[in-house]
Amino acid sequence: MAIGIYLTFDGNAREVVDFYSDVFNVEKNDIMTYGDRSLNPNIEMVDDDKTLIMNTELDINGTTIMFSDWTPSMTDTPFIIGNNISIVVDDHNKEYIIDLFEKLKEDGKVEMELTSTFWSELFGSVTDKFGITWELNYNNQ
Repeated sequence: MAIGIYLTFDGNAREVVDFYSDVFNVEKNDIMTYGDRSLNPNIEMVDDDKTLIMNTELDINGTTIMFSDWTPSMTDTPFIIGNNISIVVDDHNKEYIIDLFEKLKEDGKVEMELTSTFWSELFGSVTDKFGITWELNYNNQ
């Protein structure tokens, strides 16, 4: 099992990644934009969102930190500093991911039901009753 940190920014994730890669003297990984691959093909994306970062990551001292930009056209939740950090659990045990999701959603809010995505057979996001957002990913590779 791996635990990672996911940071979301208000349109300036590219600048943030450049800054942190310089500060920690680490290489930048490939950047995927929302224009490269839509999270939900049923939602029409505005042109301004297509160049925003959907995902990239830096390995900083052995910890994976992932970055993306907030996309107002794809969510009804506003960007607020403080709700832009989530914890990612990536595990090879599907039942474990399902169990975590069920427990964390009690008295919390499901952001994205567990579902198949282009990167995972099973992925979901939930904000627990304490306001912490968890992204749960079944890694079957």
